Amino acid sequence: MSDFYQQVYEVVRQIPVGRVTSYGAIAAFLGSKQSSRMVGWAMNNAHSYPEYIPAHRVVNRNGLLTGKHHFGAGNVMQELLENEGFVVEDDQILNFKENFWDPVKELSLD
Repeated sequence: MSDFYQQVYEVVRQIPVGRVTSYGAIAAFLGSKQSSRMVGWAMNNAHSYPEYIPAHRVVNRNGLLTGKHHFGAGNVMQELLENEGFVVEDDQILNFKENFWDPVKELSLD
């Protein structure tokens, strides 16, 4: 597993319950704004990481559940988000901006 993936997982594990972030926000925090797709690939592989990664809390910059097909059949990603209080309609988090968690503002790289 790459160091980048491990760094992504470290950030994602710190997203509080009831908050979401974007692939791009994680990439920016890690100092590689152009790597949002790599963050997405890391989320796609989160199920193989030995520790729990709340990948459902990472969506695209508009609050769209673009990675939902990696959660298996049905609406697992949506259900996980709704269980945390999100309103999801047509695969988009309606209260996205109010619940956005920005790792650049919340975390340090120490």
